[in-house]
Amino acid sequence: MRWYVVLVVLVGLERVAELVVSLRNARWSFAQGGVESGRGHYPFMVVLHTGLLAGCLVEAAHRPFIPALGWTMFAVVLLSQGLRWWCITVLGRQWNTRVIVVPGLHLVARGPYRWLRHPNYVAVVAEGIALPLVHTAWITALVFTLLNIPLLAVRIRAEEAALTSALVK
Repeated sequence: MRWYVVLVVLVGLERVAELVVSLRNARWSFAQGGVESGRGHYPFMVVLHTGLLAGCLVEAAHRPFIPALGWTMFAVVLLSQGLRWWCITVLGRQWNTRVIVVPGLHLVARGPYRWLRHPNYVAVVAEGIALPLVHTAWITALVFTLLNIPLLAVRIRAEEAALTSALVK
């Protein structure tokens, strides 16, 4: 169980690193005339993602580690982190945890964005299922997924509307 606590803490620290990058990129975006959209869902997103980490720790304390499931899900967690940071790297200053679009910039169509419109959300969904299941926390995986579905629907609509109005295609 201790190594799982370390894993969840590392994922939490990764989230802090994302917020540091996001704040830096937000400052740049606003300096370039960036416009923020969809602020209403952001607090819920923060609470949901924080709840994922807390739920993993609480539930895993009462669940066994099943090696076949745990190691497979650990690989999915690592792959989702790789995909997330690939997205962050490819978007560069345009990446943010908030919906901030700088008018006149071109839509990014390289890296994972060649194949998917929102590849970062593939990483979010995969991690939201896999991280709890590393230590058999299936209730956390289920609750996060069920709450994340409507959140992602709202988020993607907000992003699409902002991108449609502001970016050069």
